[in-house]
Amino acid sequence: MRIVLVGQPNCGKSTIFNYLSGYRAITSNFPGTTVKYTLGKLYVDGRECECVDLPGTYSLSSSDAAERETRRFLLEEQVDVIVDVADASLLSRSLELTLELLELEKPMILVLNMVDEAERKGIVIDEGKLSEILAIPVVKTIAYTGQGLTDMVRQALRAWRESIVGRPLPFSRDVEEVVEALKEEVKGRTGGLPARFVALKLLEGDPEFAKSPPLPSAKVESYRRHLEDRHGRPSDVVVSSERHALAMNIYEEVVRVVRSPRLSLRDRLDDWVMHPVWGYAILVAVFFCLFFGVFKVGSFLEEPLLGVFDRISPAVARLAPEGGMLHALIKGGLDGVAGGVGIVLPYLVPFLLALAALEDSGYLPRVAFLLDSFMHRIGLHGKSVVPFLLGYGCSVPAVMATRILESERDRMITAVLATFIPCSARTVIILGLVSYCLGPLYAMGIYILNLAVVGLSGMLMSRIYPEVTPGLILEVPRYHLPSLRSLITKSWYRLKEFITIAWPLLIGGSALLALLQHFGLHRLLNKALTVVTLPLGLPREVGTTLIFGVLRKELSLIMLFEAL
Repeated sequence: MRIVLVGQPNCGKSTIFNYLSGYRAITSNFPGTTVKYTLGKLYVDGRECECVDLPGTYSLSSSDAAERETRRFLLEEQVDVIVDVADASLLSRSLELTLELLELEKPMILVLNMVDEAERKGIVIDEGKLSEILAIPVVKTIAYTGQGLTDMVRQALRAWRESIVGRPLPFSRDVEEVVEALKEEVKGRTGGLPARFVALKLLEGDPEFAKSPPLPSAKVESYRRHLEDRHGRPSDVVVSSERHALAMNIYEEVVRVVRSPRLSLRDRLDDWVMHPVWGYAILVAVFFCLFFGVFKVGSFLEEPLLGVFDRISPAVARLAPEGGMLHALIKGGLDGVAGGVGIVLPYLVPFLLALAALEDSGYLPRVAFLLDSFMHRIGLHGKSVVPFLLGYGCSVPAVMATRILESERDRMITAVLATFIPCSARTVIILGLVSYCLGPLYAMGIYILNLAVVGLSGMLMSRIYPEVTPGLILEVPRYHLPSLRSLITKSWYRLKEFITIAWPLLIGGSALLALLQHFGLHRLLNKALTVVTLPLGLPREVGTTLIFGVLRKELSLIMLFEAL
């Protein structure tokens, strides 16, 4: 059985996926994190099931990459049951996607996630009445605590076994007459897709369906003109308005507000955090505290961890005769292990935890909002902030996240500039070397200089590739207290790359450097690389370490300590 999770951005869909499958997918509190779908496995009543986390989408249209990917999967791949995850505190908006999903006529359940947030706002939802209206099971959950997720899986299994597909709800009479008439026309010509779904997409003028319509284009256009003449608006606006009105009517039937929502302390924070002046002061303070705190934690842990290896190294090195090749190999490999434990991890782990906390708390989307005007100054779309923020964790997902940008030119420039952002590996070097030797203010200065380089490079590239960039429309989520489980999961997902890829390279590189030193070959390499090191004002001995730094930035830091 394949369970497919669908929902709007920031509804907790990926958190549910991680909880169910144990897969360490990245879940961030701003749109654009999931661009392609993610697969995982889980067991239900002894049966192995496949769980799919689709990109967050507001509709099943084809206006951006995430929506196209989600719709393509739902229409072309095997889907045994759809789990529609809705934000219970924003139910009226979420129901519009639910109504579209019902038109696919597939087994389906509705999950009302974040019910704690809804209750905090005084919103009480009658899930029984909602289930009766939609004719599908409805489950309340709180994803980050796991509440209700077991029942959700049981209901998904029941919907699959009993083929509970729900029923598409009719629009107002005059619109429904046009939809039904076009539905009858296309029936049997839809390639296995539900006729009502295809009819609605044709009325909406969806470009994917317009490429190869099941009816002559003139015939489809006559139906669209009929709607436009009767309502005085484009047919796609008529359909979306009908869907919105239907969602609001359902909302009024199933929701009761028990008290007037008051502006909470968390809501008042935004008056300061997104202020055009104080917001930037808070931004600088937050990131200064982040880097200063990571430096303090790292320097506190570094000395005792290295001290442990200083005591172990002589005993291990005695396993082979001193002065021999095997001794050099063992000592070099052990230095690589010690470097990872004593130098990289003390800085990398707290940095990743702090970055995950900023993501899950909801602060990073506000950073994107603040930096939108800066992005336009360098000729980029405000959405480009999202890949840049991801770049502080790793450059690979940052470059991949450029797919959320509509413009090819914006994608290209953002991908290039994202590689300038100091990722976690480069942060280790900045904090482990600059902060340790010169102090945290110098490390902060390097970050400011880096942002200046990004800005100047962006302005230069924008002049070479001029284009008018659109404004930023970004959903700013509520503040959340990050859960420990989520922080550990996300940090481990990012740390795993260092442990499985960088650390073995670090150990192997250290052993190789020890062998080069044993045979005296490092002098030849360092001499050949003086054309690079001398103009930079670096000692000749660091030439070899720069080669290994091409593979992994962390290697340079460790091997500098060994080479000098």
